[in-house]
Parts: sequence; C-alpha cells; structure tokens
Amino acid sequence: MPRDKSSFSEPRDLHEFFAEDPVAADRAFFGRKSHVDRRGFLRGAGLAAMAAMVGAAIPFHRNMPAGLIPAAFADEKALVGKDGLTLLNERPLNAETPPHLLDDSITPTSRHFIRNNGVPPAEASADAWTLTVDGLVERPMTLSIAELRSRFEVVTMALVIECGGNGRAFFKPPVKGAQWTHGAVACSKWTGVRLKDVLAAAGVRPGVVYTAHVGADGDLSGKPGKLPISRGVPIAKAMTEGVLIAFGQNGGPIHPMNGAPLRLVVPGWPGSCSQKWLRRIYLRDVVHDGPRMTGTSYRVPRYKIEPGEKVEEKDFVIIERMPVKSLITHPANGAAVGRAAQVRGHAWSGDRTVASVDLSYDFGATWKPAALNAPVNNGAWQNFRADIRFPEAGYYEVWARATDSAGVMQPHAIDWNPKGYLNNTMHRVALQVS
Repeated sequence: MPRDKSSFSEPRDLHEFFAEDPVAADRAFFGRKSHVDRRGFLRGAGLAAMAAMVGAAIPFHRNMPAGLIPAAFADEKALVGKDGLTLLNERPLNAETPPHLLDDSITPTSRHFIRNNGVPPAEASADAWTLTVDGLVERPMTLSIAELRSRFEVVTMALVIECGGNGRAFFKPPVKGAQWTHGAVACSKWTGVRLKDVLAAAGVRPGVVYTAHVGADGDLSGKPGKLPISRGVPIAKAMTEGVLIAFGQNGGPIHPMNGAPLRLVVPGWPGSCSQKWLRRIYLRDVVHDGPRMTGTSYRVPRYKIEPGEKVEEKDFVIIERMPVKSLITHPANGAAVGRAAQVRGHAWSGDRTVASVDLSYDFGATWKPAALNAPVNNGAWQNFRADIRFPEAGYYEVWARATDSAGVMQPHAIDWNPKGYLNNTMHRVALQVS
C-alpha cells in the first residue's frame, strides 16, 4: 500500500520512495509542474529538473518512463563533478568527504561536501539570475550577477563552511539526522562581493535585528512556494568583512550542488546560514523565523542535559559561532606507515583563530606541538604538520587537539544534545606502524 503523498517529505531511500508511487514521486522529487503523458513518460519541468541534477541534457528523454531513477543517482560514484565523496542521503542529496581527501590547503570544488535540505532548482542560469535585497532597507534592489560584479568590489577569500551536524554519527545514544562523520567541512576559495557592501548600498534602517535568506530550492514535499530552509544571521554578523555573496568557487563557477550560480558564505557559523541558490535577502526587526530557524533546528540546550533528557523549546538557543576543531588529513585512518611519518591537517574555530595544535600518539599521555600556519585570511582554516617518529612497530592512534585564540581547547568528549550538533571532540586516526 503506497504511503500518503504527504509522507514524501520524509527523508528516506530514493528507491523505496519511487517504488511506492512512481508518478507521485516524480512530481514530488522533480517538481510539481511535472506531468506524465498517457504512455507514462515524464514531461515538463520535472524533466528539466532531472537534466539539471544529472548535469546534462538527456537526448533520449522521450523514451524515459515515469518513475525511472537515473543511473547517475544509483551509487555514490556518480556524484557528478565530485571526487570520492561518501553519499549519506539521496533525498535530499547529502554527501561528505573522507578526511584524507581534504588534505589540500584549499578544498578543491570536486571535494567540497554537499548539504541539501530540498530539491535544487531546475533552472540556474547565471545570466538570468537576480538577487532581491529588501525588507527594512531605504532602497530595495534587484540585482543581476553582472550588476553585483560591476557595482561592488569583487573579492576572493578562503572561507570555512561546516555543517552544524558534522560529527553527529558519533553521539551516544544516537540522534536523528544525517549521520555525518568528519567530512561535512571544507575551505574553498570563494569569489563574490561583501554582503555588508550590498546592504550599505540598500541602506539599513534603524532597528534592524536580523537578515533573512531565501533560496530557489524547492521543498521535498513538492508544494509550490514552500521553502525547505530560510535562515538568517544577526545584522552585526552580516556587516562583517568575511560574509560574501559568492558567484565563484576556486577560480571557476560554483558547483551546482554547492549553490550555483549564487550563494551566501558565512564563515565560522553553521553552514545552514550560507544559503545556496540565493534569490533574496531581506532585513527584519525581529529574529528571523523561517523554516529551520525555529523550534530546535540548529539550536542546542542552554544548559547541560543527560542523554535522552527532554528539554522545553524555550530552553534552546540558536547556534552562532562554531567551536574549535581540528582534522587530521594525512595519513588516512587505518594507513600503514613506517617508523617516521608526517602528520598533516587543518584547524579552525568559528570567528576566532587557532593558537596551537598538539598531537599525541600515546593515547593522550604526552603531547607534541605541531607547526601551525596562520590563516590566509580571516575565516580560513589553518594548516598544521608535524614529523613523528614512533618508538617501535605496532598499532598507534594519533590524536589532534586545537586550542583557539580565546584559550578554548578541543575536548576529549562533549556533552550530548538532542540534535547532534557541534561535535568538536578530538580527531583520531589509527595507524599500523611497520
């Protein structure tokens, strides 16, 4: 018995979703404007959405029956334009990058993780794209990408984006949500204009408290006009130097699954603040209350709780800056190495810098300082390295802990929270030393 169509908003396996009711699934997944002709073939906007998601036109689309799942969605190797990512969910599409593939000081576009909340837009032409800035501003504006380039200073910055749920898989007892391990983080070079410059041109009215962000992605339910996510940031954060309206990634276009052709990049705060497929920013005199902004979404209890303990919604606070964290990117977990090995990785801490990174190979009994580079700009992660000589052959674990500019150090374990956010426990890799 197929489920009620309203249940299609639940994240679950793509094949199960289409097996239950292929026609309804086509409409929900690829767009409400989709229709199926009398022979059972998908038509209209749904077909356009499918082409956008596989990354090319489909020459023999007339032969595709409704309910057919493109082979491009069949396994994690078919993430178009991505290299080595691990697929976590197909609906919405979420994929993380194994730590050893994040060894570059700047994350290549092909290895930037994917975090979707809804269905990407079928049409994403940079030439036709516009951004509206309105709400509590003196001069509401609608700007093309070309106008953004011509009216404002274009800058390129290396900026960290990290999902607030990175590390959720390690909470005990388990919590619901995408089971990210370590790889929902990246530091690409983003090219765009400063949000503060655009807001200044629009004229921020007195009393503005928060921004509100709107993207062009569709809700998983397929309901017209329903947003999957619309978050914002305090106006003080929006007016900082490093928050970009970006139209370029690593010297080229933004990857479609990373928000092409236009997105926000809000470094150091949960990635959910960095709205993809950006269409509108409006200013408000209250804390924004869009989808995934209220209730317990991207919030944690204001006090320590026991695992499984119930907390009233009023006792949750919005996550702002992300905590201090480090990631070992070389050697890979489980690697075989010689008695001498170089350990490399990255460290970051929200709006702060990282003051030091220490490594241990004796389960925390002693620690060795790593060489730590300064960030290439505010908002970028910092690269560390250390040469380690192991005393004898055998099994070792290398642990990393970072300490930020406010003296806050990564913990060995963190307090449990019901949504699995902000896991910044020390990163460990296992090594077989020969």
